[in-house]
Amino acid sequence: MATVNKNLSDYDKTTIPNAKDFRFGIVVSEWNDTITEGLYQGAYNALIENGVDPENIVRWNVPGSFELIYGCKKMQEQMVNAIVAIGSVIQGETKHFDFVCDGVTQGIKDLNVQGETPVIFCVLTDNNIQQSIDRSGGKHGNKGTEAAIAAIKMAELRRIS
Repeated sequence: MATVNKNLSDYDKTTIPNAKDFRFGIVVSEWNDTITEGLYQGAYNALIENGVDPENIVRWNVPGSFELIYGCKKMQEQMVNAIVAIGSVIQGETKHFDFVCDGVTQGIKDLNVQGETPVIFCVLTDNNIQQSIDRSGGKHGNKGTEAAIAAIKMAELRRIS
């Protein structure tokens, strides 16, 4: 269960590994682009703030959240240290929400289990647009920032293990 009132953008910079020599991939869903662009900006800014050279951030767009799996799989071939998968799925009137959320979650899990490059899950699965706004730079901060910090930590874990 998520911590109530936690700002997703808050982190202690002193606990973050030096990221200047890492290369990151960010795969971004074009669906719900107002939300995913906010998440991307949060991730990008956090990487830059932690020493990543802009030339070491590779961005690819995919049509929707379901396509993040294939995009991340192909990104694993690009010699990156970690990947952030950014998407937004908002509850509608049909079961489509459940199928997409489950498929994306399982697909990204499979990439982590089967591959050598960590893939960070930054897919909002909200009940409504306001929840997505609140988590993509709104009152709860930015999940993209949190995902970028996780990517740095996982890149470091990969380097030392």
